[in-house]
Amino acid sequence: MRKLANSELNRTSVQEYKQLKKHPIAVVLDNIRSLNNVGSVFRTSDAFLVEKIHLCGITATPPHREIQKSALGATDSVDWEYFSDTVDAINQLKEDGYTIYSIEQVDESIKMNHLSISKTDKIALVFGHEVKGVSEEVIALSDHCIEIDQYGTKHSLNISVCAGIVIWEVFNKFEMFGQ
Repeated sequence: MRKLANSELNRTSVQEYKQLKKHPIAVVLDNIRSLNNVGSVFRTSDAFLVEKIHLCGITATPPHREIQKSALGATDSVDWEYFSDTVDAINQLKEDGYTIYSIEQVDESIKMNHLSISKTDKIALVFGHEVKGVSEEVIALSDHCIEIDQYGTKHSLNISVCAGIVIWEVFNKFEMFGQ
């Protein structure tokens, strides 16, 4: 076994990536304060063919040096849009036919491993502020909330880790349909 060299990874160019068929997944960042988290979500979104990221409220936007440190250029490949208010982003996504899933611990949350989607679904995944989580106003507008089971003492994950898990899981569900 040997580690592959960068030249063996068959990376696509930004132009080629823009032409790839994306999964019907939108990511919404609801007031994310850490620029490193924003960059990490861009990089994960690039890896798993997310259609678009909606940056909302205090969430910083590219170009920014601190975002680039973790995004490693994914801000060029993944489409994004800024909204001063997350509610406006959610309303636009609803108008466009997306089902809104906030990632939050609520009394009626769906456990990540029980999430069921169909191949025709359009999914919007909302990730919230590092301390406050997804805002109550956005939870009220959500169709569902997803929760990742956790078994330790903290019962919270960094937003970039949480996004990686959830985006990967939803990506795999679409992959099962051969999309």
